[in-house]
Amino acid sequence: MQKTEFFLASSLEKVFPGTRPAPYESAQLSAWRGTRAAVQLVSLGGDAQGGGLTHRFSVSVTGAPGEAELFSVELVPSDFPCWESSREDENYLTREPGLFPDLLRPLADGSLVPVPRQYRAVWISFFIPETAAPGAYGVSIAVTPQAEAAAAGEEGAVLSLRLRVGSVPLVPQRLLHTEWFHADCLASYYGVRPLSEEHWRILEKFIREAGRRHGINLLLTPVFTPPLDTAVGAERPTVQLAGVRVRGGAYSFDFSALRRWAGICRAAGIDNLEIAHLFTQWGAKATQKIVADADGVVKRIFGWDVPADSPAYRRFLQAFLPALLKELDALGYDREHVFFHISDEPGEADLESYLAAKRQAADLLEGCHIIDAMSSLEFYRRGVVTEPVCASDHIRPFLDAKVDPLWVYYCCAQGNAVPNRFFAMPSARNRVMGVLLYLHRLRGFLQWGYNFYYSSYSRSLIDPFAVTHSGYAFPSGDAFLVYPGPGGEPLTSLRAEVQSEGLTDLRALQTLEERAGREEVRRLVLGIAGMEELTFTSYPTSSDFLLALREAVFDALERLA
Repeated sequence: MQKTEFFLASSLEKVFPGTRPAPYESAQLSAWRGTRAAVQLVSLGGDAQGGGLTHRFSVSVTGAPGEAELFSVELVPSDFPCWESSREDENYLTREPGLFPDLLRPLADGSLVPVPRQYRAVWISFFIPETAAPGAYGVSIAVTPQAEAAAAGEEGAVLSLRLRVGSVPLVPQRLLHTEWFHADCLASYYGVRPLSEEHWRILEKFIREAGRRHGINLLLTPVFTPPLDTAVGAERPTVQLAGVRVRGGAYSFDFSALRRWAGICRAAGIDNLEIAHLFTQWGAKATQKIVADADGVVKRIFGWDVPADSPAYRRFLQAFLPALLKELDALGYDREHVFFHISDEPGEADLESYLAAKRQAADLLEGCHIIDAMSSLEFYRRGVVTEPVCASDHIRPFLDAKVDPLWVYYCCAQGNAVPNRFFAMPSARNRVMGVLLYLHRLRGFLQWGYNFYYSSYSRSLIDPFAVTHSGYAFPSGDAFLVYPGPGGEPLTSLRAEVQSEGLTDLRALQTLEERAGREEVRRLVLGIAGMEELTFTSYPTSSDFLLALREAVFDALERLA
């Protein structure tokens, strides 16, 4: 009889049913107060279960400075793991369709049910409380067979882990980090009316998870329904935080819903708001969708049928934007903490239309941050954009030109060479982003899909547990970072947790720089990497680099303490 086997793997392993992951030989984690560290408990199920999965084991964790969270790493399907154009990129785990470890579901009662002859994992997350004493903790992970498993001859295991807690407080997160938040997707998925009390309850849960767990400190705010991923002439469900009233051509505004949104954000630690784009995507040809009470009739007054340079829209912006800025300032979000967009991803062919759209609003937003995702350095050279958000695979010319401030983003198109977080990519390719953000001194990171649960162009709702590619529009792992759980509870993912580890790496490097100097930190990183330079297309691809770097940075900070 083959008995169930248990061992530890690092957080950077993706545990597939038929492939033995690398054991975590060092069995050491290093972290700081207010951060998380994680390890995976891997099981290889025995063959003694007969026809059903009846053998249960209890998992308990003792010795950590705080209570450990246990999650079952669940498999989700993907029949579109990568683009055909990515097939020459060797830094993929697989290019074949299949089941991928991603969804982290809380482990009910600490009860583990191994699957015969399959590798499965439990994600063990340690949150280090601010009150934790620095030092090394001997953590014990005990796996005990429950009655039926014990009767069948199954044996448990006790695995040991050394968890080090640093004595040096990390600097607060300086990186501006936004993952586009899709409020309408939550209303659609849970079948609730937008901005109903039930919708607000769900929004609060998802916003809290974004801010407190995933390091999002800049949230896309639907003052009006975001004109993103929408087919030309079509509409997304209306989620509009600003009430608009028109009487005899004069505008007035109700910001009560915006006040509620801002209060939720503030409670979640989100100190910056990102106002949804003022014009349509991919060229700024038309105005965003705006619904108003116009002389007693509730109707859409702007949208695809109104050109971006419309004088009527200019008159509207002249009334709206000053009122919005005044309200935001009163809510504690002054101009330093509010970010505006003109249009998403304009190309060089869209330069004139983008400029025409920007002229509609630029003077009304003087002194405000205006950021837009783009890949053309020409936009920056001509002064069209002063704070660009550049695609990671087009960022080199911006870096060579010493653009500052500079942001970076990736989405579905960044599938060759550069970091990303598709299901089919190794976790190291996700986490290494923190090191690159540090080395290149980038101000912000943007990704478009925190919770996009629609098909492409927002045509229809999808089931994110079954359709992970938005209807073959994007490789799995691009459109959402969290899953919609029962009762409006967000469920985190392996990708989200690994990305957060990268944000901790960034903060640790910044903390070390304050104490040892930037050049010393750079030498440390490059020395462990064994490279003269790290770029967005050339960086260590192994987990070993990131694990070794974390330990080296921890040790350096302790020496300097």
